[in-house]
Amino acid sequence: MSEFLSRLPEFIGNHPILSFAFIGVLVALVASEFVRLTRGYRLLTPAGLTQLINRENALLFDVSSIQDYEKGHIPGSRHVAMSQFDPESKELAKVRELPVAIVCRSGQTAGMAAKRLVKAGFSQVYSLDGGVRAWTEAQMPLAKGRATG
Repeated sequence: MSEFLSRLPEFIGNHPILSFAFIGVLVALVASEFVRLTRGYRLLTPAGLTQLINRENALLFDVSSIQDYEKGHIPGSRHVAMSQFDPESKELAKVRELPVAIVCRSGQTAGMAAKRLVKAGFSQVYSLDGGVRAWTEAQMPLAKGRATG
């Protein structure tokens, strides 16, 4: 180990681009982990979402556009337009301690909605990583048709 440390400055001097690239990757990795640990909600795989729904009776909200929702949505999900998504509503305040999962077409909008739920004091917030697309790729069933609720 001491030989490694004594030769490290020589290596850095001989390979500055490689050394800076390593430092850049290391900083990006640490930053990514920090964001993951502090975002307040968990990302789920399609299998993980299925387990959450089956074992903990999680509420499932789909914040996709109404057109995308009607083309195909996860069975049991309730459509809520992102513009109408209000974590402070009386209806949602009643379920603040229950597990709540948010999905959308790709996972991006669901992440924003999940952040809003965490900020509003929800304790068990989840988002489907990759959204309905990941659900479909995992060959999970989709329901089609109009939004109810």
